[in-house]
Amino acid sequence: MTRLSKASPQSGKSDLGENILAAPESFVPAQSCRAEPLLAGLEPLFVGQLAKFRNVFVLKDDPREAIAGSDFLSAQTLTELMVKFRPQFAAADQRGLASIWANQYFNRLFPAVISAVLLLDRRVPLRIEKMSMIVNSQGLVEAFKLPAGCEPLAPSDNPFARFAHLLEDHLQPFIEALREATGVPAKVLWSNAGNYFEAWLGQLRERTQEAHLLSDGERLLSCSLRPDGSRNPLYAPVRYLEVKQADGLARQWRQRRMCCIRYLLPEVSLCPNCPRLKQPVESE
Repeated sequence: MTRLSKASPQSGKSDLGENILAAPESFVPAQSCRAEPLLAGLEPLFVGQLAKFRNVFVLKDDPREAIAGSDFLSAQTLTELMVKFRPQFAAADQRGLASIWANQYFNRLFPAVISAVLLLDRRVPLRIEKMSMIVNSQGLVEAFKLPAGCEPLAPSDNPFARFAHLLEDHLQPFIEALREATGVPAKVLWSNAGNYFEAWLGQLRERTQEAHLLSDGERLLSCSLRPDGSRNPLYAPVRYLEVKQADGLARQWRQRRMCCIRYLLPEVSLCPNCPRLKQPVESE
C-alpha cells in the first residue's frame, strides 16, 4: 500500500509555471486499470489543484476532435500551435518559443505517466504515431487519445526499461520533430523534460511515506549513461545549491543545469532557476 501525505503550500511552488499542490492525506492505488477513467488508481492523487491531471489520457472513442500523432509532429502543425500559444512571439526567435511551449507539453504529459510507473507499475501506451492530441484554443494539448488502455509493466530493475515508453516511444520523436521545425537544440528540450521530471518526483517525494517507490525515477536522472553506453539526455537536469539569504541564513536553491533559452523572446526574463543567474532572484 502506498500512502501519500499532504505537502505544505510552500513546497508546491516550482518553476513549472504552475503550483502543484493539495495532494490527499492518504493515497491507496487501485490494483487494476479500468478503461474509464484511465489510470483510475491515481484518482485519489489527482484531486483539488491536481484534478487537472486526472483525465489527461482518454481512449480513441472520445468524441472530441484531435490531431493524429503523425500530423501533430509536422513542422506546419507545430508552428501553428506555437503561434496560437503566444501570437505576440510569431515573429520572434522560434527557438525560445518552442522551449516554453514544450514546457507546457511536458507539464501536461508527465504527472500521470510518471506516477503510473512508480506508484502503480503501469505503462501508458505512448507511441506517438498511434496517439492523437486534443488541443485547446491556446495551442496547448489538453488531452491525449490513446490507442488502448494502460498495461502492467514487465518486471525490471532497469529504470530505462521501465520508462522506455516515455523516452523512446514519445520524447525522442517529439523532441526531434520540434528541433527540426524550429531549430531549438535537442539538448535544451531534453533538459526541459528532465527539469519537469525531477520537479514532479519532488512533489511525489514530499507526499509519499514509501520513498523507495520513487527510486527508479531518481535513478533515471542520476545515471549519466544508458545501458547501451550512450549518453543519458535526462542526466542531472538540476542541482541544489546552498545560498545565504539577506538574514544570513542558508537555504537551498534549485538551479537548472542548462538554460531553457526563453530569454531569446523579447521582454521575457530569466526563470528563477536559471543557471545564468549568479544568485536567486528575491521574491517580492
